[in-house]
Amino acid sequence: MSAPVRVSFDYTRSTGPVLGRFLEGLRDRTVVAGRTSDGRVITPPLEYDPISHGATTELVRVADTGTVSSWTWCPEPVEGQPLDRPFAWALVTLDGATEPMLHALDVSSPADVHTGQRVRIRWAEERTGVITDIACFEPSDTPPAPGMPQPFETLTARDAVTASGPGESTPTVITPVALDYVYAASPEESAFFRGLAEGRILGQRCPACDKVYVPPRGACPTDGVPTAEEVELSQRGTVTTFCVVNVPFLGQQIKPPYVSAYILLDGADIALQHLILDIPADEIRMGMRVEAVWKPRDEWGTTIENISHFRPTDEPDADYDTYKHHL
Repeated sequence: MSAPVRVSFDYTRSTGPVLGRFLEGLRDRTVVAGRTSDGRVITPPLEYDPISHGATTELVRVADTGTVSSWTWCPEPVEGQPLDRPFAWALVTLDGATEPMLHALDVSSPADVHTGQRVRIRWAEERTGVITDIACFEPSDTPPAPGMPQPFETLTARDAVTASGPGESTPTVITPVALDYVYAASPEESAFFRGLAEGRILGQRCPACDKVYVPPRGACPTDGVPTAEEVELSQRGTVTTFCVVNVPFLGQQIKPPYVSAYILLDGADIALQHLILDIPADEIRMGMRVEAVWKPRDEWGTTIENISHFRPTDEPDADYDTYKHHL
């Protein structure tokens, strides 16, 4: 069994005076670089000088043309990349800069790109002050731009500690970050997921130490022998440890506070992590007896999410000695 998985979040940061000027420049089709104390010209500009460790104060303008110093081919672009067709990632040293910047180069094949190639920026039609205002680079026969770099702005000490000027709010950029991959389940995990699609919780037993693992691992981590014997586990268990979630985050489906807990199912030798609901968060405790609550059958797939959550039973709390080795 396999399934596509996406891990994503939005990264938000303040731009500050240096990167703020760089992004404002992109909006106006201008590339801003920073000059370091040893004379290097770097774009995007560094917020702090790597030699003196002081805040960057001297900004210069460099050209929108440059030279490829290194590259690699991207045959299968993924969602969110600059181009939706094969392209090259290229390190381009813009005219007037001394260090290269990374961006996409729009060429049709690896045969159309080489180190030393002259390129220029293709600007986005609509620019808002983000790095994607540079849509990509494209090949160009333009000779090196003379008279670069050119003075752009000198930041004052006041600028270095404020974002946009006295009394103005700090500008921010929001960058979506995502990782897409295909998760391939082992044969043992596949059996576990197929069991969930049937409303069962399956584990496997080690033939040497008799321990039952859920989800199954294929081999006992203690003895190193295959755990081939399949065991159907109880849908009731004991809360061993838990965490109260109080902090809201993007995409959260349950309003805080709520509890994520480790639950030792009856007959298992390893705890399973899941949600505890149907009870105030401040009433959940170690040793509490809980049971699985399944989603409606027409919502089932082959995931642990078939179990909506666990809820308290009417049983007395488990004795500490029954779960003390599973904390």
